[in-house]
Amino acid sequence: CHHTLYKMIFLTALPLFWIMIAASRGGHWGAWMPSSISAFEGTCVSIPCRFDFPDELRPAVVHGVWYFNSPYPKNYPPVVFKSRTQVVHESFQGRSRLLGDLGLRNCTLLLSNLSPELGGKYYFRGDLGGYNQYTFSEHSVLDIINTPNIVVPLEVVAGTEVEVSCLVPDNCPDLRPELSWLGHDGLGEPAVLGRLREDEGTWVQVSLLHFVPTREANGLRLGCQASFPNTTLQFEGYASLDVKCEPGCHPGVGGWGWGPWHRPADPTVSLASDPPVIVEMNSSVEAIEGSHVGLLCGADSNPLPLLTWMRDGTVLREAVAESLFLELDEVTAGEDGVYACLAENAYGQDNRTVGLSVMYAPRKPTVNVTVVAVEGETVSILCSTQSNPDPILTIFKEKQILATVIYESELQLELPAVTPEDDGEYWCVAENQYGQRGTAFNLSVEFAPVILLESHCAAARDTVQCLCVVKSNPEPSVAFELPSRNVTVNETEREFVYSERSGLLLTSILTLRGQAQAPPRVICTSRNLYGTKSLELPFQGAHRLMWAKIGPVGAVVAFAILIAIVCYITQTRRKKNVTESPSFSAGDNPPVLFSSDFRISGAPEKSQRRLGSERRLLGLRGEHPELDLSFAHSDLGKRPTKDSYTLTEELAEYAEIRVK
Repeated sequence: CHHTLYKMIFLTALPLFWIMIAASRGGHWGAWMPSSISAFEGTCVSIPCRFDFPDELRPAVVHGVWYFNSPYPKNYPPVVFKSRTQVVHESFQGRSRLLGDLGLRNCTLLLSNLSPELGGKYYFRGDLGGYNQYTFSEHSVLDIINTPNIVVPLEVVAGTEVEVSCLVPDNCPDLRPELSWLGHDGLGEPAVLGRLREDEGTWVQVSLLHFVPTREANGLRLGCQASFPNTTLQFEGYASLDVKCEPGCHPGVGGWGWGPWHRPADPTVSLASDPPVIVEMNSSVEAIEGSHVGLLCGADSNPLPLLTWMRDGTVLREAVAESLFLELDEVTAGEDGVYACLAENAYGQDNRTVGLSVMYAPRKPTVNVTVVAVEGETVSILCSTQSNPDPILTIFKEKQILATVIYESELQLELPAVTPEDDGEYWCVAENQYGQRGTAFNLSVEFAPVILLESHCAAARDTVQCLCVVKSNPEPSVAFELPSRNVTVNETEREFVYSERSGLLLTSILTLRGQAQAPPRVICTSRNLYGTKSLELPFQGAHRLMWAKIGPVGAVVAFAILIAIVCYITQTRRKKNVTESPSFSAGDNPPVLFSSDFRISGAPEKSQRRLGSERRLLGLRGEHPELDLSFAHSDLGKRPTKDSYTLTEELAEYAEIRVK
């Protein structure tokens, strides 16, 4: 009946354990497993484990790795199990198997044929592909044992019923232990309580022994044996009874009698005196920063011991008691470390230590400096932070990852021979399962000016506008030179030049009006402390300017001349009396149409008057320069430019050089 009852408890409690875990899932990186678990040498152990990750990742396949004693791949810890390759450390070959389904976020691990060297910490690492790999700080400590645990009350008093229990781990699905008592003759029949689940999802087999001790039971050795059917595995443990005298008892014939309480008259009859032994202590503790932490130390001795909690030689709390609790409210990273419990009385002392690891999100990363470099130099950028566990550090620019490290507190990015494209804002981001922090920094690359190919001049009616686009750092100076007129206009002359800077680009616009004649040559020159660059700006839409000067009447005249030439050539060929003229054999476009010899009546005088006025405005001296209209021979129709009228409308704000 009892066996059936506890079997039902087991079958219902295990699903409830996983339901509670599943209900706590929040779509973040996290894992759940018992902090400690034990198993007998030679048997097996199943470490229950579940994990979670952000829902938005949605991996096609989920892989996982179990590590032994270290969570950091950089330390090359022994691989216990790896779903991708099945390659494991030699100590775990044929001993490890995954019971859970990683696709269902179940990472339960089975270890078989246990030996003492397998005792230690086990860490799980989720592998979702790419950078989505994560070693969880949560881990399970496996303890390989070879004796059952017999629990005797701290005080056994003669004449008062006591309960002694025997507990053994029952976490191997293939082997179930059976318990029996040794040396209990005359103390009554034991009661087997059955299989019980502990708080963290582990299981134990429990057997209880109830009896009323007598004086004769003092010093009796009770034993408990755990055996595994169909194997030769047997494990035994023993405990001695220390039966104390209850107030009111006194020695009598054949034993202790009962009467008015007094100290024993016989000095050879006394209560047992023992040095302290620490019997209760936390294993290693992990806590999140800001949480509450409690450390417990309990000792068995007679008389009671003085218990002291210490850290780095500093006494934190002490009291004469069987147990002492040290509470740390809102624990900080500064309280991370090793804590010691010291128990002492007149007969001796004992001490044990426990490690407290405070887990916290990364601090704001620090970068060496805001970097300024000259083009071609090598730049080294160091980003560092603090966190527990160590974070994933990443440096990126414009959402492009440039460097990353996993479980490191420092990341160095080296850029050999920097170029202007390396200039800009960068981010260093640190992340672990407790949070994410980032720091922005700038890399400024200084270089000589570069005049971009989009720089040009455009003509529309009697207006010429010249656009010079320069890329440079630091900001350059820009000047427009008109060599045929011996004129240089600087960007500082706001009356003539409009300039605007955006990032590394400086755009300067020169506007000339009243250009009835051919537009002048324009050279853009830019300079900073790293060099000087000049470019003669090409004209776009020059043929439009010429036709605008000729006008409708000129166009009709030119068309009539073209027809006459064609007729003349046709008649000459028919008569075959006159050979072809060389001047008309050089191409499809007769040069007479665009020749500088073409004149419109009155045009030379008008041009001279305008040039004279322009020279006076800009302070030119000397004779009129000879205008070079050879630019009209160039075929600029294929240049991908905006219409000159459109360009004029876009540049609404500009300075004008107006020649009247």
